[in-house]
Amino acid sequence: MFDLQKEIPAYLMLKSNIVRLILFTAFFALIFINVYAPFGVDVWFHTTRWQLLLYSSVITLTGVLVVVISRIIMYHTRRAKLLRLWQYLIWVLAEVFFMGLFYTLYQKLILHDHRFFPDLLTLSVQNTALVLLLPYSVLWLYFSWEDKKTRLEKIREEGIPAEPVKGMIHFCDERGGLRFSLKSDNLLYIEAADNYVYIHYLDNGKLNRHLLRSNLKRLGEELHGSALVRTHRSYMVNSDKVSLIRRAKEGLRIEMEGLPDLSLPVSPTYTSVVLDVFTQIRS
Repeated sequence: MFDLQKEIPAYLMLKSNIVRLILFTAFFALIFINVYAPFGVDVWFHTTRWQLLLYSSVITLTGVLVVVISRIIMYHTRRAKLLRLWQYLIWVLAEVFFMGLFYTLYQKLILHDHRFFPDLLTLSVQNTALVLLLPYSVLWLYFSWEDKKTRLEKIREEGIPAEPVKGMIHFCDERGGLRFSLKSDNLLYIEAADNYVYIHYLDNGKLNRHLLRSNLKRLGEELHGSALVRTHRSYMVNSDKVSLIRRAKEGLRIEMEGLPDLSLPVSPTYTSVVLDVFTQIRS
């Protein structure tokens, strides 16, 4: 069962995958319109197959601009804040509606279709749902398979155990190479440092840190599903090692087990995420 509160998979927001999604959707829409002939084009407007191909190509390329604009906005939104699964699904439904609205307006204003506008809109949204949701679903499955395949290849190349050692966390650099592994019980928090991060951990009860060339966004994507929680643009903490969350004048502060003198900030951007995580842990 899907957890709608989860952040969407990182592979959905890769530029290359966004481009492939747009191109595949345009191709699928072109085939769909010519084979299925939705919107009553072949009946209401008595077009030949060649005319239908020409008209559908223009309509498809123009209509896909809705998806292009939507995905550009989504990409930049995802960079600024977290995008959860339920938000992504609503976003997709909005794409279906607005592309259906575009086709409806095209029929009324360009093709001078005399049918009732609400009826046209309903039909257009239904057909657009098929045009978008089918390729979206297929590509989501393909991107997921491709992501798992890439991770498995990286595991074989870098020597990470095919069966993960229970309780171990593996850290890779920006090129995907394995550089550092430790028990999750020893990990405290990760701190951003320009193009590097400091991994703060306990070693025989003593506080140590390891410098890794990477960034918090990449680590958050690679370690999605672990106990690590992003709390600030400069910090990510091990939720299992948090001893206290308190409210100060400047906002929420986090204190870690065994580090009474350390207090990490929680930025307003991540406040709701942090509270959600720890509410679930305590419930």
